[in-house]
Amino acid sequence: MRKYLISAIVVLFSGQLFASELPESGALKSAISLYETWLKAKMEYRGIPGCSFAIVYDQKLVYSKGYGYRDMEEKIPATPETLYRVASITKTFTGTAIMQLCDAGKLRLDDPIKKYLPWFDIKSEFNDDPEITIWNLLTHTSGLPAEAAFPYWTDHRFPTREQIEKTLPMQELVYPNQTKWSYSNLAMSLLGYIVEVVSGRKYEDYINENILKPLSMNNSCIDIKKNKKLLKQLAVGYGRRLPDGSHELMPFTDSKGLMPAANLSSTVEDLAKWASFQFSGKSSDGDILLKKSSLREMHRVQWLRPDWESGWGLGWGVRKKGDRTIVGHGGWVAGYRTQISCCPDEKTAFIIMFNADDASPSEYIYKAFDLIAPALVDTYGEKEKIEVAIAPEWKKYVGKYRDPWLWDYDVMILNEKLVIYSYDYPPEEDPRYSLSELTPIGPHTFRIADKNGHGQKVVFEFDEKGNVTRFKKGENYNYRVKNGPN
Repeated sequence: MRKYLISAIVVLFSGQLFASELPESGALKSAISLYETWLKAKMEYRGIPGCSFAIVYDQKLVYSKGYGYRDMEEKIPATPETLYRVASITKTFTGTAIMQLCDAGKLRLDDPIKKYLPWFDIKSEFNDDPEITIWNLLTHTSGLPAEAAFPYWTDHRFPTREQIEKTLPMQELVYPNQTKWSYSNLAMSLLGYIVEVVSGRKYEDYINENILKPLSMNNSCIDIKKNKKLLKQLAVGYGRRLPDGSHELMPFTDSKGLMPAANLSSTVEDLAKWASFQFSGKSSDGDILLKKSSLREMHRVQWLRPDWESGWGLGWGVRKKGDRTIVGHGGWVAGYRTQISCCPDEKTAFIIMFNADDASPSEYIYKAFDLIAPALVDTYGEKEKIEVAIAPEWKKYVGKYRDPWLWDYDVMILNEKLVIYSYDYPPEEDPRYSLSELTPIGPHTFRIADKNGHGQKVVFEFDEKGNVTRFKKGENYNYRVKNGPN
C-alpha cells in the first residue's frame, strides 16, 4: 500500500459561506474563528489529512468549510462538496424509512420481524423471551449479535443479503430480548430488508426516491460505485497515523448485505439538509415526509443506559451534555470517521467528516456545541418580543398560589423576567429544574413556553377590586394564598 507522510501537514481552507450572511463581526464570527483555530491545531498535531465541517440553524446552512486534503498525493483540498463514506449514519435513513412506512399504516413498531421476514431464525438459549420486534431492532435491544457471521471488518469482504440469510440460523442471540442495549449492524440490516418487503422496492431505490430526492440531497447516494460523477468527489480514505507519521491507504468497502447499516456516501452540505429535516419533517418543497410526532419519537429516549446520561431513540443516539439534549449518530468505515448531531430544542446542528481512521468526530462536535451553539442561537434564534406587559405591571401577579392537591407555585420576577416556580414537597434539590419563564402573549395571559414557543397558557384572573385571585393553567385553577410585594 502507498503511504503518505503528513507529520508537517499544512491545513488549507476552502469552501463557501452559504447565503446566510454570517455577521462580519460579533459573537458568532468570534466563536467560529476560535473553533477553527482549535480545529486546525488539532488536525496539525494529529496529522489528520482532511476534514469538512458544517453549521446548521433550523432550515439554514449557516456555514460550511473544508480543511486539509481529500487527496494528499494529488494535493486536492477538502471542501464542503467533498464526499465521504458516512458509514453508520446510514442507519438514521433506514430508521426514517421504517417510520415513513409506519406513518403510512403499512407496519407497526411492535410487529414481530418474522411477520415480514419469515425466514428469520437464530439460535437462542432464552426460550421464554418475547418475539423480537421492529422496535427492538431500531433501539438495539433485540439481543442480536453485533454482526453477521463474517469477518468483514477484518478482511473488508462483506456478505450479500443471501449469505446473511443463509448463515443467520448458525448464529445465536447474545442477550435476552429487551434486557440490554447492544449495538447491532445486523439488526439495522434486517430493518432494511423489512423496508424492501413492505415497500416492494429495493432498499437503495426506496431511500433515493423517498428521502434523498425530496430533500435535494443530490450529492448523496447509497451505492457510490454506480455514480461515476460522485465517485470522483470521494475523499481518499486513510488509516491511522503510524509511528513514522505516515498513513496507509484503506481499501474501498462495499457493505453489500449490510447496506442499510453502513453504505451511504454524502457531503457535509447534504447532511446539513438532513439535519434541517430533523427540525421540520418536510421536503425541500415543503411536503411532509415524516410526521412531527414521528420525528419526536425518533429523537426521544426509548432505552436509557445505566449512566442516565445517554440512551437510544429510534435509529438515533441521545445524549445529555450539560443543559442540552443532543440527538446524533456517528459513522466509521475504513478510512472515514463522521458525525452528525442536532439539538432539537435549539434547532442547532453540526456535521463533521474526516478521511482518517484516527480522527475523533464526537470530540469536535461537542466542542462546537460548547463554543458555537450559544452564539448561533443568539444570532438567529431571537423571537419577536411581544410588548404586552411591562415589569411594573407584572408585580401584581407576584405571589404564592396553590391547587387543591397542595401543589405550590411561586410567581416571581427574576432577571427582569416573570417566572413561575412549581413544586410539591419535598422540593427539588436544584430549583432550576422547576423554574419556567412566563412569556406574555396577551392581556394577563402568558405561556409556560419551551424554546420553540410551545407550552401551556397561564391566565391571571382578578376580583372586583382589581386584585389577582387565581390563575388558570390549562383547564384548572390555582388560587392565591399570599400576596407578593407591592
